[in-house]
Amino acid sequence: MAQDRPSYQQSLALLKKYNQNQSLIKHGLAVAVTMRHFAEFWGEDADTWEVVGLVHDLDYEQFPDQHCYRSAEILRDEGWSQDLIRAVQSHGWGICTDIEPQTRLEKTLYAVDELTGLISAVALVRPSKSVRDVKLKSVKKKWKNTAFAAGVSREIIQQGAEMLEVDLDDLIQHTLTAMQGKAEELGLSGTESGSLGASP
Repeated sequence: MAQDRPSYQQSLALLKKYNQNQSLIKHGLAVAVTMRHFAEFWGEDADTWEVVGLVHDLDYEQFPDQHCYRSAEILRDEGWSQDLIRAVQSHGWGICTDIEPQTRLEKTLYAVDELTGLISAVALVRPSKSVRDVKLKSVKKKWKNTAFAAGVSREIIQQGAEMLEVDLDDLIQHTLTAMQGKAEELGLSGTESGSLGASP
């Protein structure tokens, strides 16, 4: 039966169906836990925000040249509601789509997508390789070093914070807190026990 918003496990299965790259799967998980954190903080629908974060890069591995557009087709066929499909597409605004983030969900996804990548990179260069050891000041230091994680757009993160009308430091700290709370699931606990796809 078609559903407006499939379950977490259904969404995870869909992500893994189209992506075998473990880094892409971990990225989806990182964005998902961060979206859930912000939804709970703002009193929004955490389950919905979480699955949108989980599948936001659904088509990237197989269809990089049609990123966000193939995702829309896949999610439509899976019975996702149009507002959630739009949210997924909006994270590519100015890069591969002209769908500007409008809702708080969309603006948050736009802001934290790149930021989770930066925080993951910061964690992985620490001796412990644990996100739990990462502090706000560490992220800010690496932020200023544009040669570090050069593929991460600081401009997009900054623009996302401005869209949300939140301080950049607060955005980073909340994202860091979210990822630290699920370090094992994200493979960022500094151990080999990280389990991909563990249910939150």
